[in-house]
Amino acid sequence: MTSYLVVVINGPNLNLLGTRQPEIYGRTTLADIETALQTAAQKANVPVEIEMFQSNYEGGIVEAIQGCRGRADGIIINPGALTHYSIAVRDAIAACDVPTIEVHLSNIHAREEFRHHSVIAPVAVGQIAGFGADGYLLALSYFTARFAGRALVEG
Repeated sequence: MTSYLVVVINGPNLNLLGTRQPEIYGRTTLADIETALQTAAQKANVPVEIEMFQSNYEGGIVEAIQGCRGRADGIIINPGALTHYSIAVRDAIAACDVPTIEVHLSNIHAREEFRHHSVIAPVAVGQIAGFGADGYLLALSYFTARFAGRALVEG
């Protein structure tokens, strides 16, 4: 049976989850998110592997995205602040040809005006925002349904 790889990429400051502005981002840590994703992957009706990556550097994120090309079956990305201005991250996603879901813990559309625009969204399958850490699980759920041939939307 084919095993699928989903790479989860987290951008700047997400290593501080759980302690950074918990009133906005909650108390869930990145390690908690990884544990939840690994547990969900083990329970999925298709074999899925989760690979986690976090960097505070734009170039590291670009390289991680490029490393998915020809290797990963899906990308879940929370680009953090890079969402709003990183053409380099956007172009890497467009070039790697791997379906990508953009995730944000907070509802970026209900926050400061500068957070409302995403340069990533136009090259992503979709965007999940405002559901906290559950957004990652929602994205994984989409991918597992897609891998099983049950997705309602093809990206």
